[in-house]
Amino acid sequence: MATHRIYYDDSFARDFEAQVVTCEPCIHGTTPAWEVVLDESALYPASGGQPCDRGKLGDANVLEVRDDGDEVVHIVDRELRPGPVHGCVDWPRRFDHMQQHTGQHLLSAMFQERFGRQTVSFHLGAELSSIDLRGAEPTAEILEGAERAANRVIFEDRPINVRYGTPEQLAQMGVRKEVQRTGILRAIEIDGADLQPCGGTHVRRTAQIGMLLVRRCTKMRQDWRVEFACGARSERLARNDFRLIARAAANLGCAPDDLADAAARVTSERDANFKEVRSLLQRLADLEAASSLQSAPLGASGIRTIVRAFDDGTQADYPGFFSTQLAKTESVIALVGLKGTGQLIFSQHPSAGKDMNALLKRVFERFSGKGGGNRGFARGRLNDGAQVDQALEFASASLQEQLQASAG
Repeated sequence: MATHRIYYDDSFARDFEAQVVTCEPCIHGTTPAWEVVLDESALYPASGGQPCDRGKLGDANVLEVRDDGDEVVHIVDRELRPGPVHGCVDWPRRFDHMQQHTGQHLLSAMFQERFGRQTVSFHLGAELSSIDLRGAEPTAEILEGAERAANRVIFEDRPINVRYGTPEQLAQMGVRKEVQRTGILRAIEIDGADLQPCGGTHVRRTAQIGMLLVRRCTKMRQDWRVEFACGARSERLARNDFRLIARAAANLGCAPDDLADAAARVTSERDANFKEVRSLLQRLADLEAASSLQSAPLGASGIRTIVRAFDDGTQADYPGFFSTQLAKTESVIALVGLKGTGQLIFSQHPSAGKDMNALLKRVFERFSGKGGGNRGFARGRLNDGAQVDQALEFASASLQEQLQASAG
């Protein structure tokens, strides 16, 4: 039998009396549960981007509410006997969802009416909700304009009513978005602002939405996803934003209003320092490479092989600078590693004529890791950073075998 949906006409109904029509065992996730169908229910099933309600049926906790055609199916944590049962709605959760959903209707109406951006989907999340807009990227002015227009309607405390009618009747009334359904449809009307077919739960007046706060806008396939929050959610977000701003301003030693300029200054100084550090590292690598070349003996094959394992804590880019500088010298091969991170870098001057990528692969046959490159330069990482010394020793021995074989 069809379930009479109390929330269609009264979204503020928190308690209700009903009859248990059926109660069948099922599995909810991995735990035993029961599917309960009532003759009527105030509990909303997940639909149209809005999550389902929670609540209780007698002593049973409602874990989930599903829409199954004409019936509303309640997933509960214990068996219920056929007959009368008292139901109640988790009201804080319901009212929060009502604020977000009605806020979405209003925000979508403002985007469409004022800026020609149609909403193609809606998602009510645990912290933030979102709508996907069709069309060109909304500018900051458009986002702020839609937010301001929506809040103006909220502050005017306009009435919100449920309307019923055929698609043709709703079209004559100025429905925002026509739906491909027939028969009598339920629609939510925000006085003077919006009329939209919807089966969800909504507040009675716009002031109950509370403040609406638009957050970020990001590309989502061919559309633009706009995140927003209403009511207590927007209050929490605004308060958290202020705490973060105040903390950041204190760390930078500036007033909150000067945070953007202070952050830009710190970023500029960081970038300048980064360039200077890289320049100093390069100069140090040049000097160390020159010193290593002077002390490295010339092999019987005419190749100088330099093996160096840097201690953990060495700047991560430095081994690369060092090995690259060594490889600029004719007949030089550099086998370099960084302890702790397991980084390995094998490089050579083209005149050395060996294959650094093949040598690295041979190392990974003995020691677990991954990486790659080409004949002149190969880079990888050991799974165990403590094996850098052993890996370099193995690579050096393998290379010497190759050099001796080619010399013979």
